[in-house]
Amino acid sequence: MSNKTPYTPDPRFMALGPDFADPVEPAAFPKAIERFWNGRWAAATGLETLDAAARIAHFQRFEPLPGNQPEPLAMRYHGHQFRNYNPQIGDGRGFLFAQLRDGQGRLLDLATKGSGQTPWSRAGDGRLTLKGAVREILAAQMLEALGVYTSKLFAVFETGVPLQRHDEPSPTRSAVMTRLGHSHLRFGSFQRQAYEQSPERINALIDHAVAEYYPALAESEDRPAALLEAVVAANARLAASWMAAGFVHGVLNTDNLNLTGESFDYGPWRFLPHYDPGFTAAYFDESGLYAYARQPEAVFWALQQLAGALSLAGERESLEAALNTFPALYRQALLDMFLARFGIASRGDDNDEAMLRAFLAFMLASRLPWEAAFFDWFGGPASQGRAMQGPRASVYAGEAFEAWHALLIQHAPVRPERLEHAYFARAEPVAMTIDVVEAIWERIAGDDDWSALDAALADIELARQGYDLGRDDQGAGRTGFLP
Repeated sequence: MSNKTPYTPDPRFMALGPDFADPVEPAAFPKAIERFWNGRWAAATGLETLDAAARIAHFQRFEPLPGNQPEPLAMRYHGHQFRNYNPQIGDGRGFLFAQLRDGQGRLLDLATKGSGQTPWSRAGDGRLTLKGAVREILAAQMLEALGVYTSKLFAVFETGVPLQRHDEPSPTRSAVMTRLGHSHLRFGSFQRQAYEQSPERINALIDHAVAEYYPALAESEDRPAALLEAVVAANARLAASWMAAGFVHGVLNTDNLNLTGESFDYGPWRFLPHYDPGFTAAYFDESGLYAYARQPEAVFWALQQLAGALSLAGERESLEAALNTFPALYRQALLDMFLARFGIASRGDDNDEAMLRAFLAFMLASRLPWEAAFFDWFGGPASQGRAMQGPRASVYAGEAFEAWHALLIQHAPVRPERLEHAYFARAEPVAMTIDVVEAIWERIAGDDDWSALDAALADIELARQGYDLGRDDQGAGRTGFLP
């Protein structure tokens, strides 16, 4: 029997009707230069057989995939942007293009960015810079390698349209991209219906979300609270995974968080160069609202806004009870994610937390590159000789290190065989800090040299295989959908 995943179209969102999205026309582009194609995820969704012409047809011109949505849909939503409510937004430069099932029967979305103007573009041109697309490729691939539940970059085409941008030398090159996600149903999708005082449409969204993403809740007597509790748990895991990855999303508005707790929409993102609780990604985040250490707070605040929207269909008391599960769920998820990143077993929550606190104190004192610590000490005591004889051996000394090290080595390694992987034969880890990203882009912008991007993607893939953080120790999915 073949293990090949069949292409299984299943356009479910459009059945909700015209109150939730608007049909739109894709932009026409003068060029179609394929810059990225995710072969691994194409195979996981039955689209690996598309030839070059078919890729252009479906992922640059956005002709409908067989049996799928007959036309693109720009989704309607509102959102709090830096905690200011904005009723004028929605899919302004993208749309839901198609939905399909993976090999495990899960409903996935193919959605775009840079595909042209929609009714929600306002004064925008609906386009995406090529640099923005390259940055999204690197963010999604790196986060997947680090075990974060993230959308997957599926395809990128350069489009040949010169764009004017205030934050890049202009004119700059343009692109259109497609991402594969588990859901593009945002918190703001519910906020829009609450703003319009439509409990009927909120209930329709709840029923859709339960049917497609949380079917175990189908028999719940209190669907709004049950759904919120599930979404709280998913987003507590998401926030924890960002913290363990040293990732700063940059713009945690309520339209950039979704029901399945999946990271997506990478604009001014950054990875920590070293541990800095106040590190921000967006130059316009002057107050540090979405700084690294404030991300869990930002996610919880956004969940409160979702609860407020759901209150039109549910009981306030039960929604508050669901919200109040966040702190304990986040704490547990944070410990789990850091243990996974170190490849070590739990010694109970109190011991795990003591180890984590000591680790962060050491990282603050040493200013060691964030990713280097996990690379050097993956497996805990199993990496003792490797770390202490490696290129950063001189950093592993002093009071703060000794305090952390004494706790770390008490944790048994979970998967010491991973250390035999070629990734751990390297002297340096893969890191996607801003200097690395800018160097990759400079080669592309200056000489149309894509070799640095290709090399970075190969390195990221090696890291993904080395850490193998996408699955737990029993082989089940740890961080969302997997091929």
